[in-house]
Amino acid sequence: MPRLALLCLLALAACGVDGAPQAPSGVALTGTAQTGVARDGG
Repeated sequence: MPRLALLCLLALAACGVDGAPQAPSGVALTGTAQTGVARDGG
């Protein structure tokens, strides 16, 4: 198990995780998202 934890830490360090994600310049995201459970009237 300690090997797995070490591997995960190394993978995170290698990918450059250093803070909150930032959108690339010139890109705008718009829209809506919904989650829930739909019931079939039967």
